[in-house]
Amino acid sequence: MNDLILTTFDWVPEMPRGFVRDIRVRWALEEAGLAYRVESVPFGDRNAGHFAHQPFGQVPWLTDGDLSIFESGAILLHLGERSDALLPADPRGRSDAKEWLFAALNSVEMASLPWALLAFSGEREDTAAWKLLDGFLKVHRLQHMEPVLAGREWLAQSFSIADILMADVLRLVDRFDGLTKYPACRDYVARATARPAFAKAYADQMAHFAAAD
Repeated sequence: MNDLILTTFDWVPEMPRGFVRDIRVRWALEEAGLAYRVESVPFGDRNAGHFAHQPFGQVPWLTDGDLSIFESGAILLHLGERSDALLPADPRGRSDAKEWLFAALNSVEMASLPWALLAFSGEREDTAAWKLLDGFLKVHRLQHMEPVLAGREWLAQSFSIADILMADVLRLVDRFDGLTKYPACRDYVARATARPAFAKAYADQMAHFAAAD
């Protein structure tokens, strides 16, 4: 079996720690029980070798033998094909997991990420940009996710890569108390992040960046 290598930054500032997207891949690898090792690239010097693997100079990417895969969603899909712990075995379950994986990326994160970036900046509440982003996220995304998550434990018939992505997307919203009025969303995040594989992934990421301080 090919040696799986997860590449992330060697260091990041304290604010994004615990939320850098290699955590999604770490989480999936831990859920599946797949052996892997972590390698690093410099945070402050993104050279041609980095861009050859990740054309936007971001992280993570996964090396699987001759394959080098970037974008967290694509990596999770790849790992899902390797493990029934990450994708249901039956066609309907796999289809459900895949559609919710893309919904997390294309529908929810496209609304939550600009919102979170503005929250990170501290420019909230009284700006026109904040009111626009906050309204869009809550009215057009969270209000629709709330009844979905109120009626099921996981997005597909069992825990899957869709839940890794959706929970991570919503976890960032929850960091800034954006789920206060959405108890089903908040409970879903709590349920997902209570899993031992997430706890291991989170601790490993935090320790990785702290070691470079």
